[in-house]
Amino acid sequence: MSVDNEKMQELWQQFFGPNLGYVQEQYDIYLQDAEAVSPQYRELFAQYGAPPRVDAASAYPASAPQGSGGSASLDANLLKKAIAAGQLAWNIRSFGHLAADIDPLELSPKANTEMIEPATYGLTEADLRQLPPDCVWEDAPYPLSNAWEAVQKLLQVYTGPIAFEFGHVHVEEERKWLNKQAETVIPSTKLLTSEKESLLRKLYEAEQFEDFLQRTFVGQKRFSAEGIEALVPLTDEIVHELTNDGARHIAMGMAHRGRLNVLAHVLGKPYGNVFAEFHHSPNKNLIPSEGSIGINYGWTGDVKYHLGANRSISSGETAETRITLANNPSHLEYVNPVVGGFARAAQEDRSQPGYPVQNLDLAASILIHGDAAFIGEGIVAETLNFNNIKGYTCGGTIHIIANNRIGFTTESHDSRSTHYASDLAKGFEIPIVHVNADDPEAVIAAARMASEYRTLFKKDFVIDLIGYRRYGHNETDDPETTQPLIYKKVKAHPNVARLYADKLVREGALSEEAANQIKRDVQNKLKDAYDEVKGREGNSPVRQSHPPEFSLDAPKPVTAVPLEKLRSINAGLLKFPESFNVYGKLKRILERRADALNDGEKVDWSHAETLAFATILADGTPIRLSGQDAERATFAHRNLVLHDTKTGDTFCPLHAIPEAKASFAIHNSPLSEAGVLGLEYGYNVFAPETMVIWEAQFGDFANSAQVLIDQFISAGQSKWSQRSGLTMLLPHGYEGQGPEHSSARLERFLQLSGEENWTVAYLSSAAQYFHLLRRQASVLNTDQARPLVLMAPKSMIRNPYVASSAAELSEGTFQTVLEQPGLGGQPAKVERIVLCTGKVAIDLAEELAKTPDTNRDWLHIVRVEQLYPFPKLELKAILDRFPNLSEVLWVQEEPKNMGAWGYIEPRIRELVDVAKVSVSYNGRPKRSSPASGYQQIHTFEQQFIINQTLVQKKKTKSAVKSGR
Repeated sequence: MSVDNEKMQELWQQFFGPNLGYVQEQYDIYLQDAEAVSPQYRELFAQYGAPPRVDAASAYPASAPQGSGGSASLDANLLKKAIAAGQLAWNIRSFGHLAADIDPLELSPKANTEMIEPATYGLTEADLRQLPPDCVWEDAPYPLSNAWEAVQKLLQVYTGPIAFEFGHVHVEEERKWLNKQAETVIPSTKLLTSEKESLLRKLYEAEQFEDFLQRTFVGQKRFSAEGIEALVPLTDEIVHELTNDGARHIAMGMAHRGRLNVLAHVLGKPYGNVFAEFHHSPNKNLIPSEGSIGINYGWTGDVKYHLGANRSISSGETAETRITLANNPSHLEYVNPVVGGFARAAQEDRSQPGYPVQNLDLAASILIHGDAAFIGEGIVAETLNFNNIKGYTCGGTIHIIANNRIGFTTESHDSRSTHYASDLAKGFEIPIVHVNADDPEAVIAAARMASEYRTLFKKDFVIDLIGYRRYGHNETDDPETTQPLIYKKVKAHPNVARLYADKLVREGALSEEAANQIKRDVQNKLKDAYDEVKGREGNSPVRQSHPPEFSLDAPKPVTAVPLEKLRSINAGLLKFPESFNVYGKLKRILERRADALNDGEKVDWSHAETLAFATILADGTPIRLSGQDAERATFAHRNLVLHDTKTGDTFCPLHAIPEAKASFAIHNSPLSEAGVLGLEYGYNVFAPETMVIWEAQFGDFANSAQVLIDQFISAGQSKWSQRSGLTMLLPHGYEGQGPEHSSARLERFLQLSGEENWTVAYLSSAAQYFHLLRRQASVLNTDQARPLVLMAPKSMIRNPYVASSAAELSEGTFQTVLEQPGLGGQPAKVERIVLCTGKVAIDLAEELAKTPDTNRDWLHIVRVEQLYPFPKLELKAILDRFPNLSEVLWVQEEPKNMGAWGYIEPRIRELVDVAKVSVSYNGRPKRSSPASGYQQIHTFEQQFIINQTLVQKKKTKSAVKSGR
């Protein structure tokens, strides 16, 4: 026998029984696909060839017990044990989190952990010791002798201070990577001594910052991080990991809890600035008010724990990363999509025609949620849904749940139906780790894992940081009235900085004196900053800035476009690739536009919109348009993305015109209003040079986004000096389509109007739309930029009375008011002026056209195209032309308690002598529902309004007083 054969015999003699059977099975797999077995087996078979083939009986020791079925029954029994061991291992990976050490105060009831216990599968320690470790854990990074050792090691990995939930991740590559991180990378990675010391310093900074505020500003609210102090080093670690991975922009959003701490220690806001805001708090004792004025933002300001900040950090000799924490009102989670918009805008290059070029590595986002809010607020699900949607993804957000186990006074069992606050994320296949906030090193490991996953796979990741809340919802609240048992535990529990310092001392990584010196250094730094603020007190009085007003003397932007340029662009819009098959019916509609700019022809609403977009792109301004069905538009009028009838390929004419100098993005959105509008707002705030447009499917769908409208779009500049030029297109108009498809709730936008915070318009011509869009684009990224709220048309889109001539586009400009042609020619005879806006103006024009020979010298009609800012001077000039005016009649299609009447009435009264001129209303009566759901009733009401408007009042003779 050769030496090599002797070595082979010695080797194979080490395997017997089920182990030899397992090796034989691995060799069969190796013959089919060598990569399918572990590296050690590949090396073994490559060097020594096939293991010896033996019958089932000789595969086991002679002393093995034989059943009635002989060796075959023994073989089947062991095979069942091996299968059961594999199932046990799978369930340890999937459900080990139920037994993990992730609850610092043990507040949660113990979960049923039978699924990770060997006895559940009929396995004993002896059974598992008979089996090879590979049938439980292939490629284990540790030397393991048998399956029992493998199971114990897996339990140690999956039930420690980090709990892993990856079973719902369906992509095999991702799940393997995640399991490798949990089983190999994290257990084998230890922090350096210097890293441990730095981590302790960060914990003391977080802890002592809160303690200093608590002692110095007694009774003031700050929504402290105490109980989840590890949030600060966690967030800081993620920021630095993402920065090191190449992110040049990091967008962050978070609620109140721990916000001041994150501002100070992650965003680098100086302690002195924080202390100064507490010093300027005039309302310390108000309950349930939310604290002091943020004097350094806006002209009305906001409470300090709503405010955002920016910071730039160096990530190399030339590279710099900008961190932005978004301002956030008390509707906590509504900042989520705004942050997504920040990140998306930072990732896209909009300098070239076509869709913007997105670089997912360029920017990343971090969202810090409350545990009750993450599962409780629907905006979270809307935002999570963006993860893999082409027009809305930002390449993965790292979500941190700052889980202090309680809402205001609501415990978990009252705030959710799920086991974990993070369970919502499972439906989106987002990996989840739960980590004990009292184990800082585990927290850092989770941060690094999440950051690397986001960098590799460009998908969301959730870290559920489980801690507790040391005080009440705010520091003026007594939590013991509602959670007495919890707060007995809290009072007896040391802070994480103390726990970690003790651990480092026990390990010998740090002396007790060194740990105490770190704490003293932090305390001294806080004290020095406070002393400096105290020394300045009274030297810098609080002053609030005021919004820049629209100057009446400022030159109006030129929005007209030369006719030849319009014709050239128009021709380019009708050029399709030779191989592209446009839907026949649509092609004929589009080709009618070829002559629309000729004399005697008209441009309809959608054509005017396309020409406006094209000329804005030609001016070098990028455009982003999104909304439900935005590519085609709800009313099939836009059709800016064409579909090939044979291949399904798409083509956008605005991407192909040679005049374009910037990108044009158009996206059909998911069935979401709040999430999408929030993202578009955030995109525009971050990229203010971009014309960002959100179109509602129907105007009243904006109801679902009311928080974004109320707290961000209408008030963001006033509260935070956060300028936006966002455009909202809200289809509005009464056509008998019922209450939910009629009103965009114009009255709400007018009620929110103040301090020239936006423009609200309801137009009546295509040319007006063309010029208003171009005007909006012209003021972007300037002090004049404001959001635009446009009551967009439905039936008016194709109404010939709305269409405009080419000259109105090439020579005109936007008019805040329009006068009805053919009326008011003899000012001395005019007794009634009708003021109206939008669709009802077109209804009146159509009715006038039916009776052209009727004498209406007594009547004039004026359309108020821009409702806010109110065109006071323009209207005053018109009214003053009519010396014998006796009545101003406001006409609207909406009920009296809706629409513009409540807003417009006092403003009209300021313009006329009410002793001589009556101000009256014509429209539907007050109602609780916006519109009728019966077509016949709608038609009758609408015609009645029109008729009453156009009927002259009968003059009554003065009554003759009778004597007595």
